Amino acid sequence: MKSRYATKSPMRLTALMLTIGLTVGLAGCGGGDDDDKPQASSAPSRSDGSQPTAQDEGPSQTLAELKGPTGLMLKITSAQRDTGGFVTVSGDLKNDGSRTLNIPSQLSGNETEIIKNGRSLGGATLVDSVGKKRYYVLRDTEGRPLTTTNLPALKSGDSLPVFMQFPAPPSGTTELSLQLPMFSTAAIEVSG
Repeated sequence: MKSRYATKSPMRLTALMLTIGLTVGLAGCGGGDDDDKPQASSAPSRSDGSQPTAQDEGPSQTLAELKGPTGLMLKITSAQRDTGGFVTVSGDLKNDGSRTLNIPSQLSGNETEIIKNGRSLGGATLVDSVGKKRYYVLRDTEGRPLTTTNLPALKSGDSLPVFMQFPAPPSGTTELSLQLPMFSTAAIEVSG
């Protein structure tokens, strides 16, 4: 019986040493403090004293404000050209009135395909007056508008983040007009 324990003991010792060695080795690869390597940063350095640009400021920037009926206001905070061939316009729909407002159905436009998907901003258009083109809200393969949909009633002072996607105009076109039924028209500048 002693010989059996004698042969298993070196195997156990070898397994224990191997486990300790692997643990120490993996701990060494764990990326602890390494003073010789520069630290990677997700944000660009601003050590040169430059001021943040409009793009860096984020959604607090206002590109345009469209005034609508009974205290509704649409504040556009970005109009970004995306690599997929479209422009995404984002902002906040706010109730500046003194009472709760239902979002008017006219904002969805008058196309049956869009109306059947609930209240939306499907009636919005971008107009390129120089190129003499009008861009309508994009739709998915099932006819749903690529905008915020099922807009709820807004209490006084409440706001709702919204978006609309349009086909991208030619790359040289940056000045467009945003039109939404029942709202004033506003000029916006597309970036990207």
